[in-house]
Amino acid sequence: MAQHGRSGFSLFVGNLPYHTTADELGHFFSQAGPVVNIRLVSDRETGRPKGFGFCEFESEQAAQKAISTLDGAEFNGRSIRVNWANK
Repeated sequence: MAQHGRSGFSLFVGNLPYHTTADELGHFFSQAGPVVNIRLVSDRETGRPKGFGFCEFESEQAAQKAISTLDGAEFNGRSIRVNWANK
């Protein structure tokens, strides 16, 4: 599989609670492997969180582990969706 993103392997993370912080999400995903970057998406006009973001991993193996173990997992009371960002 080809490398995703500029410097790592990027995953889409959906159905996040609106109050999620990048630190919380990074800590949660670090159980799958080294996290390089977390980006939470907010509405450009209101600045309010949209409930999804992206998690970038150092290795494809860590990203694949995150998909297989964390897709559907509970995070702060919600069942999150995790899959490749560009598919």
